[in-house]
Amino acid sequence: MNLSLRPYQPSDAAVITSWLKSEYLMRQWCADRYERFPVTPDDMNAYHERFIDGQRSRALTMVDGNDIVGYITLRIPDGRTDEQRIGFVIVDDSKRGQGLGKNMIRMAVDFALNKLGAAKVSLGVFENNPSAIRCYESAGFVCVVASSTECYFCLGETWNCIEMEWGGKKVAMVELAGG
Repeated sequence: MNLSLRPYQPSDAAVITSWLKSEYLMRQWCADRYERFPVTPDDMNAYHERFIDGQRSRALTMVDGNDIVGYITLRIPDGRTDEQRIGFVIVDDSKRGQGLGKNMIRMAVDFALNKLGAAKVSLGVFENNPSAIRCYESAGFVCVVASSTECYFCLGETWNCIEMEWGGKKVAMVELAGG
């Protein structure tokens, strides 16, 4: 594998949205951030135009050579200039189980710490997504007690988030391609 992270490009949306095979999976990926299923490439690009500014929030695409294999965002949470928060994590569903998620998370942590100067990297993951929880733990994240539980109303249910933080395991320095 020849994995690297690069800035998201609008042309990536067609590939990334094709991985969202069900509304359940889509909601695990984005909670309530998109109004309807299926998410179209135009929906994804409109979201980026509105919410991803390249400074306080970044969208990154993971590529293996020229193939798009993953997508992730980093943002500065309100009031926290020393923190980067990971979100919208997804990998090509046909390539799951190959360590792509773990690699992408580690590359994003390295970028947040070494390029963006973050002192803390955090994320929230739904309790009903055990494979994502295992992925984050294998990448060095640990569950932490939050002052309140973040929750969303999805598909007629209340979904609770587990708060996780990067636990300080050393990550190798990576380069961000194209940026």
